[in-house]
Amino acid sequence: MEKKDGKQNIVERAPVVVVMGHIDHGKSTLLDYIRKTNIVEKEAGSITQHISAYEVEVPTPKEFGSGSRPQASGKITFLDTPGHEAFSKMRARGAEVADIAILVVSAEDGVKPQTIEAWKTIVESNTPAIVAINKIDKPGANVEKTKTQLAENEIYLENYGGKVPFALISAKTGEGVDSLLSLILILAQLESFIGSPAELASGYVIESSLDPKRGVQATLIIKNGTLKKGLAVAASDSICSTRIIENFRGEVIDEATFSSPIRLVGWDKIPEIGSQFKAFDKKREAEECVKNWKTEETPARNASSLADVGGGKKIIPVVLKADVAGSLEVIVKEIEKIKNENAEFKITHKGTGPITESDIKNISAGENVLVVGFNVKADKSATETAFKRGITISHFDIIYKLTEWLAEEMEKRRPRVETEETTGRAKILKAFSRTKERQIVGGKVIAGAITLGSVVKIMRREFEIGKGKIINLEKNKEKIGTVPEGAEFGMMIESKIEIVGGDVLESFSVVQK
Repeated sequence: MEKKDGKQNIVERAPVVVVMGHIDHGKSTLLDYIRKTNIVEKEAGSITQHISAYEVEVPTPKEFGSGSRPQASGKITFLDTPGHEAFSKMRARGAEVADIAILVVSAEDGVKPQTIEAWKTIVESNTPAIVAINKIDKPGANVEKTKTQLAENEIYLENYGGKVPFALISAKTGEGVDSLLSLILILAQLESFIGSPAELASGYVIESSLDPKRGVQATLIIKNGTLKKGLAVAASDSICSTRIIENFRGEVIDEATFSSPIRLVGWDKIPEIGSQFKAFDKKREAEECVKNWKTEETPARNASSLADVGGGKKIIPVVLKADVAGSLEVIVKEIEKIKNENAEFKITHKGTGPITESDIKNISAGENVLVVGFNVKADKSATETAFKRGITISHFDIIYKLTEWLAEEMEKRRPRVETEETTGRAKILKAFSRTKERQIVGGKVIAGAITLGSVVKIMRREFEIGKGKIINLEKNKEKIGTVPEGAEFGMMIESKIEIVGGDVLESFSVVQK
């Protein structure tokens, strides 16, 4: 069906669906089953670490009936967003771009903190949602318990105190997946998502990266209009001519319309992920759009993120390169969480693409920098230059492994503070004799233990008047190494200070913290 809106033809469009939920609850496995591919094995650590978009065509659900108008073509565009805690900002972006959200919850594990966080993101973005209770094939699955946990967190399902539609599925076996797809198409029909193919394309940038061979490329979701070859596209402060347009399979195409995920190659710089894009007939119009673009992140915030923290903290510089802007954004956020009262990381340079010679040459001589690459390699010249300068390049493909390593490096590099810890206290009962700097005294251990060879503080009326070293220790006229709490002793102590009855000796150890 077409609707008239002025001169533009308005038609129904396929829904863009975001899949959200806790790590390991089956989001990628669900998309894997739908697409008949295996994305899980391709992801390091079996964790999805980028936003990806996939277009699928599904049968029109029988529930529509012959008297209803089905959603156009039965197509659905899926966004696969990461479920790990580190990806909260990426999830928020996914919900903003999407028309419908699917919250995947494991019937085996139940509601987790990231489940609740994902739901809050969905509610705040006012996105229509479906709950998919997954892993119903598992022996430990408990659907009723999962429904109760959802209700306890104010997620009220249909026929369970609320209006949120849900489907019981097994992403592994495919059970219930058809019902879930039907729910998506029914909800899309009720929401009536529309677009105008006659307009120039607009939508969102969901990923961007620098490919060493192809240059800057970005993944876009078209929310309205049509994108053709020969146009110019503006997004944030970046411009691209539509010479190379690829669909989600990587196939070169001549045009794409709304709800389609596409990759555009040849940007003049990396566009900001999450930013809106718009197509123009002429490059001049795109350039004008870029001039008027204002970043959401203020200059003050950018400056503060790289400023010295002061206060006597040691600054540990970091050079960070990642494969795509989304990963870079998440890693920066995770690095900011690594705290220590004596040290802090400072990202001196960050970017996407391989680690290059210029990245290494920009490091000042003698600067003890951590050079980190995530899902990227270092080119030959960078490796050779780093070797000559004694700089180590560290590579990672799982974010939590990278942050664990950085936390360990901070612990190694932070300044140590020497502190004295009291190990024992003894009260002097009597002073017997004194010869030059040596004297014999008797006393009783009142706390901890006193050990032969220890350096002790000599305390008089709670004030330290000097130090001494225990060179002989006896108990019942027998030489011993340690006197425990409550025991009496005789000792020879070496000190310039004359010790008298009533003084307290405190043994201590110096530790680095």
